[in-house]
Amino acid sequence: MKTMKLWRIAFMMLAASFLASCSSNDGEHEKPFTVCPVDQTKFYVCEASGETRGATAVIDTLFTEDDIEWFNVSTREIRFKKQDEQLFKKLKMNYHKEGLEFRLGENVLFEVSRFVSDIDSRIFYDLVLHYSTIGQDEDNPRYYLHDCYPAQFINDERTKANIKKNAMQWETFTKYLESKSKLKK
Repeated sequence: MKTMKLWRIAFMMLAASFLASCSSNDGEHEKPFTVCPVDQTKFYVCEASGETRGATAVIDTLFTEDDIEWFNVSTREIRFKKQDEQLFKKLKMNYHKEGLEFRLGENVLFEVSRFVSDIDSRIFYDLVLHYSTIGQDEDNPRYYLHDCYPAQFINDERTKANIKKNAMQWETFTKYLESKSKLKK
């Protein structure tokens, strides 16, 4: 009886070692499944609300990374795949509202104080999304992310303080766009 138990145990151990050796015939251990957080994160812009929310939960999304053709680091121009009236109308609805949130997944990268156009007479010492047709063909409007508006206030202490405050978020923003091949230098 004891001999029979020993044979069973020996057989089960032999079978287990045989199955283990068959599961990996190249001798390498399987790599654990990992996901890069950038692949799971989506960049989008919406009205500022102060709430924590994801891209799928936002009903007021103005544009996403899918709408961006490229962003030029030097000029700060953001080129959309469709520079059409529909995009302008969505942004113009936010003309009198307080801010736009540039979000990466659940996190706010930075808040743009306003959507402004060339004819805006207000002064902003923080980031703005600037719509411009001056000096360009009116059928080909341009959008810019400027540190202030108008540009003559770039050396103001308040503007400099906001540039410094947003530096890390700018780096994250540009690195993310670079990872998506949407960055021009």
